Amino acid sequence: MRFVKMHGLGNDFILVERADLTGEIDLEGLALRLCNRHFGIGADGLIIVDRSDWADVKMRIYNADGSEAEMCGNGVRCFAKYVYEKGIVEKNPINVETLAGIVVLQLEMEKERVTGVCVDMGEPRLDRREIPMLGEAGPVIGEPLTVGKRQFSITAVSMGNPHCVIFTDNLEVEDLSELGKEIENHPLFPKKTNVEFAQILNPREIVMKVWERGVGETLACGTGACAVAVAANLNGLTERSVIVSLPGGKLNINWNERDNHVYMTGPAEKVFEGVYINE
Repeated sequence: MRFVKMHGLGNDFILVERADLTGEIDLEGLALRLCNRHFGIGADGLIIVDRSDWADVKMRIYNADGSEAEMCGNGVRCFAKYVYEKGIVEKNPINVETLAGIVVLQLEMEKERVTGVCVDMGEPRLDRREIPMLGEAGPVIGEPLTVGKRQFSITAVSMGNPHCVIFTDNLEVEDLSELGKEIENHPLFPKKTNVEFAQILNPREIVMKVWERGVGETLACGTGACAVAVAANLNGLTERSVIVSLPGGKLNINWNERDNHVYMTGPAEKVFEGVYINE
């Protein structure tokens, strides 16, 4: 089976074309094997490049624990670079089918090389039922959440997948390895949740850490950066256009006032390619 390893700000993925997979494949089990960093290739997720009846191409993404995700901002940038440079799609922009709907990607080019991707992430979903989160309908902005002996003020946003955003005055003191798993599996989130801790530097800059649902702490999360930018603006902390710094690098996020869509711009890089032999 041929594969390509790619990353977006250190959030890394294995990309495989569905046409290279013969017969009925257990994609959840395949993700578990391939993403294992000791006994497989190693990655935060497995991305399947597939045909689409509704868009130019279809992306399916599986987390390292085998669960299928609705959407991934860093993953879809890698996906766009892959399908364009492989000649699977020969147009710009590209329409990509995902479980979160059709996503439009504008490629930034240097000759025939994709150097960056601007992703139209669509409108953020703010109603509790769309996140999803238990409780009465309506937005979740600065709402208390008790985890163990601590109480946090959370803002919940769906960018096609659920996010729980917590703002802090000192990002370094928050132990994401302890808190991330507890909040991810909190009973208020029936489909679990991604978790972001964020610190506001100024009205145009945010620094954050992320715990990805089904993966754990990662170097970057595109949908998480979008959720943090939206949450910061909803809480009156920033402007609608911000630079979000993650451990793996920076993303430009713009929550456009005209169409209410969130636009994310950032890089994608190919690391290596190879052949996986499962004996």
